[in-house]
Amino acid sequence: MNKVKVYTDGACSNNPGPGGWGAVFTGQEELKVLSGFRPKTTNNKMELKAVVEAMKYIVNNKSDFEDVDVEIYSDSAYVVNAINNKWIDTWKVNKWRTSKGSIVKNKSLWESFIRYSEQIKELGIKYIIIKVKGHSGDTYNEYVDGVAKNEVNNARLYIATKIGGDM
Repeated sequence: MNKVKVYTDGACSNNPGPGGWGAVFTGQEELKVLSGFRPKTTNNKMELKAVVEAMKYIVNNKSDFEDVDVEIYSDSAYVVNAINNKWIDTWKVNKWRTSKGSIVKNKSLWESFIRYSEQIKELGIKYIIIKVKGHSGDTYNEYVDGVAKNEVNNARLYIATKIGGDM
């Protein structure tokens, strides 16, 4: 069984502020990099967006993932814990409320995560989410961190261009 490792990361300046996300697919013939930005967002949204976009890519390119185990790496405790500790299941049962009764943040992104997770499982693709320590020298984690930070700069450029000012 082949294995594809996907490293994801999100970044944000002045949280909330301009943000970016990235996902890097390794273990195939070529390195595949996905990325994007939002002019105003939060770090947690970008961390989750990176995972969701990676999963969306898997669903949309399912033939590339036949007979492949997928490991998705994130340095976000928020994302990894919500998934692996099944907080999402509890949130759904509690009508998208946390254990303390507050409204779950980023509900639409979590719903997208659930949708893509279900589609991946229906396709027979096995995946797991793995916590990686950020900024610890892991080559691909550092790489995807740079991708996300580059997208923060793209968001800043977009904002500067849109309002006609300097950065």
